[in-house]
Amino acid sequence: MIDPVNADLGDPVTDDALPPRDAEPADSDSGREGVRLPLLRPGLLSEEQREVYEAVTGGPRRDGPSPIRYMDDEGRLLGPFNAMLYSPAVGMPLQELGAALRFRTAFTKRECEIAILVVAAGHRAPYEWYAHERIGRRAGLTEDELDALRTGVAPMLADVRERVVYEAARQMVVDGDLSDPVYAEAVATLGRAAVVELVAIVGYYSALALQMRVFRVGLPEGEPEPRWGQDA
Repeated sequence: MIDPVNADLGDPVTDDALPPRDAEPADSDSGREGVRLPLLRPGLLSEEQREVYEAVTGGPRRDGPSPIRYMDDEGRLLGPFNAMLYSPAVGMPLQELGAALRFRTAFTKRECEIAILVVAAGHRAPYEWYAHERIGRRAGLTEDELDALRTGVAPMLADVRERVVYEAARQMVVDGDLSDPVYAEAVATLGRAAVVELVAIVGYYSALALQMRVFRVGLPEGEPEPRWGQDA
């Protein structure tokens, strides 16, 4: 797997050498069946696109070896990140929000990954599940907990905060809202600031799931499709 920190970004190119904003690079994978946004090559990025690229491949996401593949062997971004390059004005704040939600909230790593995995399973988002199953395992989620989350079964969680995070995230994904009892329990257990953060986590990763569905984003080569449960 390529090291995202030391990936070859290619030689700088002049503005005259860049393709039109909406053009597909001639050597892209645009001919692959189902692909709607061809993967952009690092050497063909504009200055604004390169800033997004470097923000994604650097920052807090570069802290240690990554358990996931978010770029291919040519340095092209995978998952939701390739789409961010197409509109840097939106892509930059979008990736910044993602970094804030993963690394700067009041939640533990386990709590955060429980919420994200509920979203991934609820929206049947293969790449989102692929990535956060691995991140969640590193954060300490067990195989039984991961299997339950993937199939839509309530995991056996001993920690009361984790149970509230699961229940609140699940209800938001299924119902698009929080009932008064669940909201009151979440505020009492987590605090109002954390509830705001949890709503943002569910909303952000739901948006990424929609984006990847619309653009037909698949899994890294060789990765199996998740086996969803009937209620996931």
